[in-house]
Amino acid sequence: MINKFFILLSISNFVLEIFNITYMKKSILIFVVSAMVLATTALWIFSTGLNLSKAEIMQFVVILVVVVFALYLGIMRFKSAKRGEPADDEMTKKVLKSSAAASYYISLYLWLIILYLKDRIILDMEVWLGMGILGMAVIWALTWVFYHFRGVKGE
Repeated sequence: MINKFFILLSISNFVLEIFNITYMKKSILIFVVSAMVLATTALWIFSTGLNLSKAEIMQFVVILVVVVFALYLGIMRFKSAKRGEPADDEMTKKVLKSSAAASYYISLYLWLIILYLKDRIILDMEVWLGMGILGMAVIWALTWVFYHFRGVKGE
């Protein structure tokens, strides 16, 4: 009886290790994507000859904030995987689901504001699209931080 229990426990630990290795690869992907975003942003800045307008500087700051947030999430995932914690517990899933729902709802209003302002402020369409996409990323990050520290209602 004890040998069967030991064999089942060993199999369970083996499967958990495989799952943690897979989870670590996903965490490494966050760092790779962040490095690629920083590299392309640096290429964009240096290709302009460092003659940046205020809007471009603002976009660079927002990109930097989003990358720092992604790095923070990657470090937290990496630490939790090293500690052997489960990759996606119920609370993490609920925080992600709630923050995604709230950020989608808020982003709709962001796009309405952008549609209203595009006729009144003269900017290239690419700038408006870039601000909208970056705004959506910032909104998601803010709602994630809100639900992460406040918790999901009813839990």
